[in-house]
Order: sequence, then C-alpha cells, then structure tokens
Amino acid sequence: MTDRLPGTSRWPPSRAADRPATSAIPGEFAVSPDLTAGLVAKPRDAAEAGPLRGTDRPLADLFDVALMDLDGVVNRGGSAVPHAPEAIAAAGRRGLRTVYVTNNALRPPAEVADRLTGFGVPARAEDVVTSAQAAAHVLAERLPAGARVLLLGGRGLRQALIEEGLTPVDSAEDAPVAVVQGFDPDLTYARLAEATYAIRAGAWWVASNADRTVPTERGIAPGNGAVAAFLRAATDQKPLVTGKPEAAMHRESMRRSGARTPMIVGDRLDTDIEAGTRSSTPTLLVFTGVTTPSELLAAPPEHRPTFLAADLRGLLRPAPPVRARPDAGKHAAACGGWVARVDDGELSWSANDGGDGINAGNDTKGGNANGGDGEGGAGDGLDALRAACAAVWSAIDVGVAVHAIAADRPAGCADLVVPTVAP
Repeated sequence: MTDRLPGTSRWPPSRAADRPATSAIPGEFAVSPDLTAGLVAKPRDAAEAGPLRGTDRPLADLFDVALMDLDGVVNRGGSAVPHAPEAIAAAGRRGLRTVYVTNNALRPPAEVADRLTGFGVPARAEDVVTSAQAAAHVLAERLPAGARVLLLGGRGLRQALIEEGLTPVDSAEDAPVAVVQGFDPDLTYARLAEATYAIRAGAWWVASNADRTVPTERGIAPGNGAVAAFLRAATDQKPLVTGKPEAAMHRESMRRSGARTPMIVGDRLDTDIEAGTRSSTPTLLVFTGVTTPSELLAAPPEHRPTFLAADLRGLLRPAPPVRARPDAGKHAAACGGWVARVDDGELSWSANDGGDGINAGNDTKGGNANGGDGEGGAGDGLDALRAACAAVWSAIDVGVAVHAIAADRPAGCADLVVPTVAP
C-alpha cells in the first residue's frame, strides 16, 4: 500500500531500501531527498563557497566543470546572450569544461545541443543535463519498470521517461500511477484537466522544476512553476520538485558530468544560487537573465553567490576580493575603488583609500581600476555593487534595516532600490 505525505501527492516507496524518505516543507512544493552527500569536491585553489569571495586567478582556472544554466545565461529565447559563445570557448581553452544544466524540460539533450551549436556554442548531447532527466530518474527509482506515467510536458520529458523504462500516457483514463509535469509552451486546458483528474485520483505528482517565469526574447513569460501553481489550486496537492535547486537535479548533474571540482553558473537566485548553497558548491551569478542588482542586494543568505559578473566573461577574470572595513563603520565593506557602508539605515559609498590593504586605484565606474578583467581594462563595473551587497548583508543579517540609499552613487548602482527583506 502506498503512503501519502500530508499535503503532497503520493510518494511510492523507493526500490532502494536505504534511500532516505522525503519530507514536506512549508510552502508551495515538496522537496526531493538529499542525495548529494559526498558528491561535491573542493575547487582547485579556490575560496570556499561563501558569498562574494575573491580569487587570485581567473575562475576558469580554478574549476574542472561549469554546471551552467541556459535560459538567461547562454541564450535568451532563440538567440545567444552577447559574449556568451566567445567566453565559453575561451574558458574551454583554459581547461574548463561546460555542462549545460537546465530546468527547461521541453527539449531532449541532443536537440538542446543542436540549438547551442546553432548559437555558436558547440555542444554534444552528453554536455546537456535537463530537469526532465532528473524527474524521470527519480520516477524510475520508485516505480516498477514499465509503469504508466501521465505526461504533462514536451518531447524532452517523453524521451526521458522512455529512456528510464517508463510508459508515458496522455489520459487519466489510462490509470497512470504518476503525473510528471514539465515546461511546455503548447500546453492546453484539456491536458491540464487530464493531469488534474489523475492527481485527484491519487497519482503521484512530480514536477521537473518550479521556476515561476522564463526569460524570452519578448520579455518574461510564465514558467513551469506557474503551471504547478494552477494544478495545486485545482488538486489541493503539492508536487515533488526535482529540478534546481533540489538535490535530485544536482545529483543528476554530478552523475552525468563526472565533475570533481564544479562551479554552478546561473542567473537565478532561487534556483542556481540556492542549488550551490544547498550542495556547498561555489556559484557565479551573471546579470544577463532575470536577477537584478536590487534583488541581489536584498538576497537572504541562501541566495548569495560566491562570485558575481556582468556576463560570462567573468569566467576569464579573477574575482575581486570584498573585505570588511570596520574602520569605516560597523557595516562597511570595500571592493576595488569603493567603500560601501550602512549608517543610520542609509547605504552610501566613498572612494577606497586602501585601508583594506588593497591597491584600490581610482575607478569611477564602480569597477576594478587595476584591470580586474584580466585584460588591462576597467573591470566589470560591479565592484561598487559587490561592496554594497556585503555592507547591506552585514546589516540585515543582524536585524538592521536599510531604508534609504544615498543619491550620490556609483554609475553601476544608479538603479538600486531600497532592499525589501522578508520578515
């Protein structure tokens, strides 16, 4: 007899007797079991996976595999993100292999690789890991071979189910034991209804990912998480989510990539960066996707990246150090040419006089005046933001509210808004 977790759809017993049981958490979705123990090695000569660490060498020299997100990092819709193909190629020449890890379950890996190649990013099917593969693997671990699974998704999810020895079906009348849901832009009400019938009849519901939105060439569109919210409202059940930031996706990525010293690269705080936090894997956040500097400024501890870059060219640069400046205030930090501080609830900046032991230089654009881009240029324009994040995080972590930002601010922080921190 199958047990049902409170507030979730069915969770069949594992075929592996020693596999830990899942548990439901407050919120909208259930989480997958933690299956990553012992999988993550330490990066070569790199900092620990804490927020905003500095390095002496380019990031591409410090890791063996970049577990890289796609949407908003490598491509937006049908076109490449500027500088992404060139940066990935240059990082590869330095020894960094890129494995593309995507929560988008729509396409099979070979098709994803073909699209990447069309963007100028040569890739093979074995270089791609999708949330469809993670979901299908979790299903196969807990269902008998040939089990019927109602498919609410595209061809990538269908192929993944077949490769795991499961039988995809399209109707609740086929008596499926599970429902698997993945992103599909051609989704119809009729298919949503079939999934609802099956879940309400007791089928175990697995969602490939919970991303509420997806970046497209026209803007931000609804993602798989938005569809999951619809089904939750219709069924009063929660899915088991297997995509980022859940452990099942990281386990699948590590298993398929063979990475020993990985770094996660992405544009989303609640998936890419949180996945790194959960698995103690260093992370690189790029600003080519959905996350804004203001959102980073307000990020809780689990959403704070190890490294920060404007785009994938950050792989080719050392990460500038960010250091506390207690001489400049209780909540003050320096990076490159800038010191940021929170004083009486206001965030402000001043020039770095070198009191942190760094030869700061004079960078009026918020970057590293000492050629932190590795090419003798003016850096990436983010040093003022790095310092601001460190100062604000220092304040909000001890309950000090930030209610104002100085009008006189570096160009790289011109659009920052006062951080809204959840209680």
